[in-house]
Amino acid sequence: MADSDVLTFPPVELAPEEEIVRVVRTVPLVRDAERLAAWTGEREVDEHGLLTDGDAAAAVGELGLEASRLRLLWVVAVNGRLVEVTRHGARPGPGVPDPLEFWDGVVMDVLDRTEEGLTGSAVVDEHLTEILATIYSVKEGMPLAALAGGILQAHEIGCEARQPELRRLRMTLPAELAEAMRLLEYCGLIEVSGDFVRLTGPGVWAVRRDLLREGHDAPSLREVAAFAQQGAAELIDAMLAGKASASAATLWLERRMPEDAARELIKIAASGNAAQRGTAGTVLEELGPEAEQAVREALDEPMMWRYAAAWLGVRDLEAPALGEGDGAWVAVDTLAALLYLGAPVDSVAHFDILGEDLLTLVPDMGRVDHPDALAVLELLGRHHPDPLIAKTARKTAMKARSRP
Repeated sequence: MADSDVLTFPPVELAPEEEIVRVVRTVPLVRDAERLAAWTGEREVDEHGLLTDGDAAAAVGELGLEASRLRLLWVVAVNGRLVEVTRHGARPGPGVPDPLEFWDGVVMDVLDRTEEGLTGSAVVDEHLTEILATIYSVKEGMPLAALAGGILQAHEIGCEARQPELRRLRMTLPAELAEAMRLLEYCGLIEVSGDFVRLTGPGVWAVRRDLLREGHDAPSLREVAAFAQQGAAELIDAMLAGKASASAATLWLERRMPEDAARELIKIAASGNAAQRGTAGTVLEELGPEAEQAVREALDEPMMWRYAAAWLGVRDLEAPALGEGDGAWVAVDTLAALLYLGAPVDSVAHFDILGEDLLTLVPDMGRVDHPDALAVLELLGRHHPDPLIAKTARKTAMKARSRP
């Protein structure tokens, strides 16, 4: 089953790699790290592998660097193999073998510094990866005021900040955020135009790499474009096989009229197995009331009408009411997807997808007219970790088998 912590981001168009490499060479942070490495040459370092206080002051003065950025520059130079530090001191490193891997490392070095106070704002440092992900998700960029509002909301909810702290932050955060953006601009991640901020080409590439590293769904436009040209059957099969993500489905919907997309999905859902039906239904949920007519037509489909009724009801559109038996039918259909997915079913988490009390549902599941009802009851009887639910499922299955 899907990890609830996995986020889905819209597809992005990546700049050509040679263009990213060219721009990275002009990033002020990278240029200054190269200048610092050249200036260092062979030199003694302190017990922490850093420049001595005297050399650090000399580097700042002679190279015209900001003292607050020297630690970051040194880390980038050492981790990027521009400088090599041994027990004998610092000396020129072997250089950068892969410019893109070097850039990826630079951005990781930047993000790793938040624990030490990268931007000068504790709140911005705490939420920096969220800030970059938020800007990443809005292709055209966003106003700094909107970004500040989002940080305040995240800090209030995620960190349970109290009102006195929030009042103080409302006063101080705009200036702190502006200063942080100046640093991120220096690092080559963002570009600021007036009160508007967006990621640079190398910034998009690096933030996407970090999101993928964290296990999130962050496809490139090129990766999902091919799915947008395929029919609903191919899309659903690719999603079930793990080859297409929710982002591919979003782009697939964007390339079609809502009613046409809904009819394609409903056709697959009405004639396919429970796994196909569940996946098609998930994509269908992304459509709004403009697909009403196509969904209303699905009320005549035996395997689909309950989902169609629920879809209409959620959108406050006229729909037939669902009874208790219909809830049991949907429960069977939901669990039947596990049979077709071949998913492991050895823990209670795999049965929690219903979000309901299975013990009260199981007897009704034995009476519904669903082709997979018996198989689902046998699945519960064999694999549900709750002995009472497993026993009830076995008894219900036995009754179902004896029923004409």
